[in-house]
Amino acid sequence: MNPNLTDWDDDLPPEPEQAYQDLLRALKRKSGFGLFFVQCTPVEADKFIVKLPQEIPQKKIAVLRLVEAIDNLYQPVAEFIKDKQIDILLIKGLEYSLYKYEKRSFGEITEGQFSNLTSVPHILNHLNQQRERFRDDLPVSFVFLLRSFSINYFIHRAPDFFDWRSGVFELPTTPEVLIEESNRLLLEGYYEEYLKLSAEQKIEKVIEFQELLTEKHQPDNQKPRLLFELGNLLYAAKEYEAAIASYDQALKLKPDDHEAWYNRGSALYNLVRYKEAIASYDQALKLKPDLHEAWNNRGSALYNLVRYQEAIASYDQALKLKPDYHQAWYNRGVALDNLVRYQEAIASYDQALKLKPDYHQAWYNRGVALDNLVRYQEAIASYDQALKLKPDYHQAWYNRGVALDNLVRYQEAIASYDQALKLKPDDHEAWNNRGNALVNLVRYQEAIASYDQALKLKPDYHQAWYNRGVALGKLGRYEEAIASYDQALKLKPDDHQAWYNRGYALDNLVRYQEAIASYDQALKLKPDYHQAWYNRGIALGDLVRYQEAISSYDQALKLKPDDHQAWYNRGNTLNNLVRNEEAIASYDQALKLKPDDHEAWNNRGVALGKLGRFEEAIASYDQALKLKPDYPSPFYNKACYYALQSNIEQALENLQQTINLNPDKYREMAKTDSDFDSIREDERFQALIQ
Repeated sequence: MNPNLTDWDDDLPPEPEQAYQDLLRALKRKSGFGLFFVQCTPVEADKFIVKLPQEIPQKKIAVLRLVEAIDNLYQPVAEFIKDKQIDILLIKGLEYSLYKYEKRSFGEITEGQFSNLTSVPHILNHLNQQRERFRDDLPVSFVFLLRSFSINYFIHRAPDFFDWRSGVFELPTTPEVLIEESNRLLLEGYYEEYLKLSAEQKIEKVIEFQELLTEKHQPDNQKPRLLFELGNLLYAAKEYEAAIASYDQALKLKPDDHEAWYNRGSALYNLVRYKEAIASYDQALKLKPDLHEAWNNRGSALYNLVRYQEAIASYDQALKLKPDYHQAWYNRGVALDNLVRYQEAIASYDQALKLKPDYHQAWYNRGVALDNLVRYQEAIASYDQALKLKPDYHQAWYNRGVALDNLVRYQEAIASYDQALKLKPDDHEAWNNRGNALVNLVRYQEAIASYDQALKLKPDYHQAWYNRGVALGKLGRYEEAIASYDQALKLKPDDHQAWYNRGYALDNLVRYQEAIASYDQALKLKPDYHQAWYNRGIALGDLVRYQEAISSYDQALKLKPDDHQAWYNRGNTLNNLVRNEEAIASYDQALKLKPDDHEAWNNRGVALGKLGRFEEAIASYDQALKLKPDYPSPFYNKACYYALQSNIEQALENLQQTINLNPDKYREMAKTDSDFDSIREDERFQALIQ
């Protein structure tokens, strides 16, 4: 019949010394198979192992020391006692087989929680299943020397084996042993050493601390130190909540322990509880104002709360105490960066690098600050230093590429992006920027391949869809470009540039109505987008909606009065409406801005001719020809006007020039142009148009 396991400790007598005597009597009386569980510390266990043969000389006693985790106890025990006469087998070290299966957090271990255990260690499964074999094959009294932690495991996870116990005993812990064990743990207490421990070793240490702290003979003055070290161990295990609980207990007993306040602050910092961390650092600094690490960490907590100015003040305090504190100089630089005080940030990074020249992160951040000051060449030099120290720093390769892009050194930029992608092939931004550099090198097909890689990694990357559309447009693949812009707009409907470029692609497909609708969307989002007003005017002109086109050009010119092309196109549209005076005024504005625009001079001449102002018209054509002597249109227009004035020689001379430059087009035009009716029968004219 199973006993009530929650009352197992009824087996333990109230006084450990009496328990020891009871254990001796039980072992003396027992012959054959038996299970004894002895709760003790490792030191007490070693003392018991030495002392027991002296207490019971009539019994043959052996010791099996386990130094690593095992899943099977029967086999090593059977081999150990084979061909030996053993009455009592002391087994020490079974804990190692439990530590690696411990699934509770360290905080739960220190609180002694066992109700939520989720798995059974293999060794305990084995003992449950093999208990009959132990009884039938091994006529030995087994004495398991265990910590209270391990006994709890037996109770909760090996009840079948534990039920056959002959008794549970607690060895007395002397105050001397307690002090010795406590001092040993405290002397071993170095954070760097804790970091080297395996998970199982950390669990073992936590349990050691926990058991020493619950010992009734533990001196009060020792408890704060043990709790502080337990906190440090839990901190090293990244069990920050449990660490804080330990520091809190230490501070309850010793409120003036500045180290505990400082470490508590660091644990809170790691839990992203920055305000509480600052309060802890403040307590540490109240007790020890010259604790430079606390000033630095306080600054970092303030930084994470976006209180950059206060953070800088904290870093300054740290540096006042320790001017060679490179980490504080670096952190100060980062805070200044976030305040857009780039020059001061660079000065801080320089100080950090003066103290620690191999600090790659400082070189990198210095490069970023220089980038923000548009000092790209210096930024590249900083990134190069970072990469010299850390060649696999993909972000530095990426930023270096961006800086080279800004210096129009596209080929080198691509090489940098390639290095970044070699290290981090899933960097969608690097693929996108690589595509942009290829576009700038007119390598559109390769650019599209780069954008496709970016989109494979991040299908909702609207900028890559947009850039892909631009590259497709450059290749004249307008339908595909529109499809790309549509994807970009699906993701970011307020991208005025995508609406504009979509309109431009539709323009090129002679889908003017749709183009206008796209320009309208762009203008709805950005009413001061003069280029969209301008292109909208062109599309309206192509639809012979001249009055609306003029209104669009007017809007463009209102926003950008020095846009000579808008003045020129406005003049052409007015020409189409036979508003010749206004057209001339528009051409004059265009020519005022761009006096070498031969087409504007030519079209101005056309408008003047329509007004019968032939001399001025011819003067305009001459200006066009002065700028572009191989421009056939002014020669033709002059020939027309000279023919209308019956100036046959000049008419034929200019027509000859025109036909010399473009025979097919202008011969056909002259055959039916009524301006030449007065000279049509002239043999020389007939010869020219044949």
